[in-house]
Amino acid sequence: MANKGSLLQELIRKKRDGDSLTDQEIEAFVEGVVDQSASDGQIGAFAMAVLLRGMSASECTALSLSMRDSGEVICWDHLNLQGPIVDKHSTGGVGDCVSLMLAPMLAACGAFVPMISGRGLGHTGGTLDKLSSIPGYDLKPNADVFKATVAEIGCAIIGQTSTLAPADGRIYSVRDVTATVESIPLITASILSKKLSAGLDNLVMDIKLGNGAFMTELSEAKALAESIRQVAKQAGLITSTLITDMNQPLARAAGNALEVRETVHYLTGEIRDPRLHEVVIRLASALLIGAGLASSSHAAAKKLETVLVEGQARDHFDAMIQALGGPKDFCQTADNYLPKAPVVCKVLSPTSGFVNEINTRQLGLSVVSLGGGRRHPDDEIDLSVGLEQIVRCGDPIKQGDPLCLVHARDKQSAADATKSVLDAFEIGSEPFNGSELIVEEVA
Repeated sequence: MANKGSLLQELIRKKRDGDSLTDQEIEAFVEGVVDQSASDGQIGAFAMAVLLRGMSASECTALSLSMRDSGEVICWDHLNLQGPIVDKHSTGGVGDCVSLMLAPMLAACGAFVPMISGRGLGHTGGTLDKLSSIPGYDLKPNADVFKATVAEIGCAIIGQTSTLAPADGRIYSVRDVTATVESIPLITASILSKKLSAGLDNLVMDIKLGNGAFMTELSEAKALAESIRQVAKQAGLITSTLITDMNQPLARAAGNALEVRETVHYLTGEIRDPRLHEVVIRLASALLIGAGLASSSHAAAKKLETVLVEGQARDHFDAMIQALGGPKDFCQTADNYLPKAPVVCKVLSPTSGFVNEINTRQLGLSVVSLGGGRRHPDDEIDLSVGLEQIVRCGDPIKQGDPLCLVHARDKQSAADATKSVLDAFEIGSEPFNGSELIVEEVA
């Protein structure tokens, strides 16, 4: 044990001084994380050294693969799946319910989507919390049920289990309290270790950029995109990346049950918001092309539009929910099952003009303050609360028109959220269309 302790100390010192680590040294560090021979202090020191000194692509690849191999790596060979295994990952935003639409759409196009998702972090919503609003839905089924659902339905969205990339869970918890979350090599390794453990053939990354994202500068987003591109290539995972705008909520709803309702409206065609639709189609098209299921962007988009219009995407969503313990024919009966907040009120514009700017992070924090997100990891959340019918940048607005609807548990929290929401909108006299939705595509 003493020898292992000294090895850990030496490799931390080596990285602190700006030297490159060997594959064997990185493997030893990850082993120490898993077998507890590395203390939280040593993990924090290692993370800080990486934050300050960086990592080469080859070092980051070794870290990603070692973290992947710290637990189970899913093998799909014995199931003889007749299609590629694909997934999408977003760095997080407000009103980002893309995963809920994208997984069943891809499944309807012949792909298999084993999507392992997370809970909300800070002001951003989490796919897992959204699915929690569906009664009976099993967020952590056993491995056999997960694999069987993917094989039979084509998609399953679940939470990370303790057997998949367990080193990542411990490293991340230490990073969270040691001001090292922002390290691009560690972000890269955290994302890719989990995706590699899912046995994917193809991955698309959605890096959010703007005042509602963790990445607020284009240079940061590009650096992360390039890091993921290089490391994924070295690890043998075909990956494409889109940098997309998060200077306003992606959907017109922000809140767990409200975003599931938005998903149902989207899949049934009742309401299909153009901004949300463009991101879904672009991300899903990148996967269909990369996985060989479409020859061009036009062909991919046509395929995706077809499964939406003809209802196959909706049917796959319903089948996934039922297979994982939720209600049958959910899309037809969603309003009978999704929790509803007892108080709904309009946030009225104090002036006339055009919506020129939205502080998206503040809207996300308003949802958290309503009880729809966590201030601490163990917080219980209210699945019914949030914001709905949020206006867009560039929209004309008259004094007294609603900027959005607040769904709250009581009148006081509704009043508090209304003040916070009002502060998040800037109304100007001249029209302003905001940022480009697709900022950049990284092949």
